[in-house]
Amino acid sequence: MASLNGSPASPAAVQALALTNYGHFTTMRVEDGGVRGLALHLDRLVSDCRAVFGAELDPEWVRECVRREAGGGRAGAFMVRVTVFDPELDLTAPDRAGRPGVLVTTRPAAGSADRPLPALRVQRLAFCRDAPSVKHVALFGQLRLRREARLAGFDDVLFTGPDGLVSEGCTWNAGFVDEAGAVVWPEAEVLPGTTMRLLRAADGGHVTAAMPDVRLRSMRAAFATSTGFGVRALASVDDIAFRTDDPAIGALRESYAAVPLDRL
Repeated sequence: MASLNGSPASPAAVQALALTNYGHFTTMRVEDGGVRGLALHLDRLVSDCRAVFGAELDPEWVRECVRREAGGGRAGAFMVRVTVFDPELDLTAPDRAGRPGVLVTTRPAAGSADRPLPALRVQRLAFCRDAPSVKHVALFGQLRLRREARLAGFDDVLFTGPDGLVSEGCTWNAGFVDEAGAVVWPEAEVLPGTTMRLLRAADGGHVTAAMPDVRLRSMRAAFATSTGFGVRALASVDDIAFRTDDPAIGALRESYAAVPLDRL
């Protein structure tokens, strides 16, 4: 199912998005009609719309569009993606884009608070996202390297910058636990994910530090964060193995589960 500006999306509109691939989005996990960090998702859409289209986006209109597509008292958990794009965008004159629409799509959710997904084995590959602070729809580079990592026998990819420092995962933020039990986030240009932001707000003791290979090898645990799965342990990065049952990761899961749901 898909709706554009609160009405069924036409094939022509969806085709326009597929052919131009210019826009931005956010993905929310809806649980019994509520979303953790809803304000952060809406703020992201508003700020990214300014950056991508130079246009203002009404967050209340976005909520209404989401309600129309994902409302109806649906029980359980599912994912909602809100994509903002201009169906009339002309590839030869993208500077004229300025009437973005709100596309809402849904899909099943994976995992749950009481049934976390299996730990990931990831491979480090060099990659720098274009405009890393914007959650834009240009995912070719990221997915190409995810594919490369999976073909090499890993579950996913962990990006490093030109300096070799760890930054983020393909579609998730990465975090680590040092020997003292402190949560460490990589110091790098990354997408400020909502799950990461909620966890940091819940515990002011988290730190940010550059993550070269030598420091990575000193960490006792590692994890991924995403609105789709919350907190997911990393079993290994290349040949570096981590504790997947570390109590710090369990505490992070509990902290995230305790974040109240905001009603749509």
